[in-house]
Amino acid sequence: MHKTVAESLAMVTELKNQLAMVRDVEFGVAPVFTSLHPVAKRIEGTQIRLCAQDCFWEDQGAFTGEVSVSLLKDVGCSHVIVGHSERRQLFGELDAAVGLKVRAVLRAGLVPIACVGETEKERDAGETFGRVAAQLEGALSDIPAADASPVVIAYEPVWAIGTGRTATPAQAEEVHRFIRERLRERWGGAAESTRIQYGGSVKPENAAELMAQANIDGALVGGASLKAESFTAIVKACRPKG
Repeated sequence: MHKTVAESLAMVTELKNQLAMVRDVEFGVAPVFTSLHPVAKRIEGTQIRLCAQDCFWEDQGAFTGEVSVSLLKDVGCSHVIVGHSERRQLFGELDAAVGLKVRAVLRAGLVPIACVGETEKERDAGETFGRVAAQLEGALSDIPAADASPVVIAYEPVWAIGTGRTATPAQAEEVHRFIRERLRERWGGAAESTRIQYGGSVKPENAAELMAQANIDGALVGGASLKAESFTAIVKACRPKG
């Protein structure tokens, strides 16, 4: 919940200028709902994707305060984040609700970024894999391999966000590898092309090492995305080597 319309427009204008020559990384911004439409207009004709931070699973109706995927598509969104750890922790969002949202995003022809990740308590209790497996099951229920290609998974270790504890690249890769294995069980060969992003305190200083891991395909950037300079550095760190 950051940035007014004017601040959002200033931010994406900087990104347009600083990243105009970067063509080998797919990247986007996820402003607050009130900035989506003006930001969409500002980034027209650029490679910057427009993402929403959340959605509701019904297309329309008496759901005061909610925003449907069709409305997000109407203002220019191509991606929608669902099941973010803050939605789960602060607003009690359940795994089944995340699944409804994922399917709603797919029905609209957009890309869902489905978030999974364990809390500090779950990590310390050795429940990481069980919790992540349950979240994956809820998010991906009833999605066949034929419809899997647009789905993006984002692993957010909640214990490594604003707690003073940091996940090492090896710890992040361990869970990403587990996620890939679960996706293979569900979708077979289609899992190899599924993008799995990492979202635990990604910064310019650690982005390159994280992206070098075999099963980390991108980043869901939090606080470092609020400044054009740091976000630009992370995007450039994600460029393919060689």
